[in-house]
Amino acid sequence: MGRDGTLTLGDEVLTSDSSRFWPADEWQPGRTQHAFDKQFVRDWATSTGWDKTPPGPDLPIDVVDATRARYVEAFERITGQTWRPA
Repeated sequence: MGRDGTLTLGDEVLTSDSSRFWPADEWQPGRTQHAFDKQFVRDWATSTGWDKTPPGPDLPIDVVDATRARYVEAFERITGQTWRPA
């Protein structure tokens, strides 16, 4: 809250980059969840042995495509609309 009482959002909120989303109908305790966030990419990068020293590894097209598919699915589930690229 600013000094004048105005609330200003300075970053993103409730996006698949800043929040964790899982499909409620698939969620089960104690296991890795299908998530609609960038954890999928983090997990892939870790699996390559990358030590987190820049630059990161190049993403193969299948990882890019799978990440995009997760973001599209999240959009469609949240909005009830079909994703239509611009």
